[in-house]
Amino acid sequence: MRPAVLACLAAVMAIAANRQAVAQPARSLSFHAAVSMAWAIDPTRTELQVGQHGAAQRASAAGSWFAGGPTLSGEYMDDHALGSNLGYTTYQGGVSVPLWLPGQGSATRKVASMEAATLAEQLNVAHMALAIRVLDAAAGESMATARLATARDLYGAMSRMGSSVDRASRAGELSAADRQLADAGTENARNELALAQEEEENARAGLEVLLGQPAMPDITQYGGSDVSRARFTAPRDIEDNDPRVRAAQHVVEAAEANMKLARRSFMPNPEIGVDAIHEKQFGSPWDDRVGLNFSIPLPSEVRNTPLMAEARNRLAAATSQQVQARRMVHLEMMRVRERLITAATTRQAGAAAAASMEQRAVAQEHAWRVGEASLDTALQARQAACNTRLASLRAEVEWHVASIRVLIATGVVP
Repeated sequence: MRPAVLACLAAVMAIAANRQAVAQPARSLSFHAAVSMAWAIDPTRTELQVGQHGAAQRASAAGSWFAGGPTLSGEYMDDHALGSNLGYTTYQGGVSVPLWLPGQGSATRKVASMEAATLAEQLNVAHMALAIRVLDAAAGESMATARLATARDLYGAMSRMGSSVDRASRAGELSAADRQLADAGTENARNELALAQEEEENARAGLEVLLGQPAMPDITQYGGSDVSRARFTAPRDIEDNDPRVRAAQHVVEAAEANMKLARRSFMPNPEIGVDAIHEKQFGSPWDDRVGLNFSIPLPSEVRNTPLMAEARNRLAAATSQQVQARRMVHLEMMRVRERLITAATTRQAGAAAAASMEQRAVAQEHAWRVGEASLDTALQARQAACNTRLASLRAEVEWHVASIRVLIATGVVP
């Protein structure tokens, strides 16, 4: 059993080594280029574009002269089988087309046009959502890279101090307890390094799936000064420019057009057509006849009431969604602004704290080497310095993310 387990572990290690050997290096690119790369392969874009094209075709088809396709009818009657068998035979055929009710055709075109505009705006909504997803993925990759770098530094420091402790322990200058403490610190650092490597690989894989190829968006080139590139400053202007609010407005306009269409469709469409009759009868002075036919279904509450109720429900739902969308955008804008302010403060404080903790860790290690401090104190100082440095690096990433997020909220993809 044990040889089989060892063989499986060896195979897994070989596959991992081969994967690292053949992995393509992630090239750095701007955030705007990364969003464009992700948008080019996004399946939502294709879906919405197909729907937009279909809505445009429906609007074009609604410009037809008639409300539907023609209907063919035909009849054949004779008296051979059950009648008098005197040779009476009648052939009758006709064609009819449905007619638009007053204003119904233009209302139908209006509904289709509004639906096409809604889908066009939903493309902008999908693009904005994708930009946020790319930003989150890039931020996750940056934070994972920062954690990996910090874990490597921690492991290097713990290994260095562990080697010194091991030499001193063999020389009888330190106790076995100190050696065990140093070994525990080194192994904990090794475990943190393995977890950081796993997180970095997962973040890189997620970003690669989103972009379609190994690449790393450089979000560090965007900072607080880029917020001045925002198109609007007034909250109302930002809300009106947001694609989610504009899409909700188009949905309301489509619902209003549908309400108008429901009013125009107060009865089934009438039909008008042409009939032709050919008869074979003994001694008949007429054999062929041509005439017109029409059919006018009368209005009915059984049909109109559900139609109007559905249109009113659609309009009410669209109006509610519009209000909710505007509230959501307003709240989100307030949050991203506050987040930018907080991130700037956290970034400055984190950088100062990381520098102080690094100086303390260096001083404590020096004090331990000259016998003025315990090993436990030196190890704790180094661990605290690495933790503070990681927090500072994360605050730096979050500051860049907050800056880009403000730009996205105002309609700018940097």
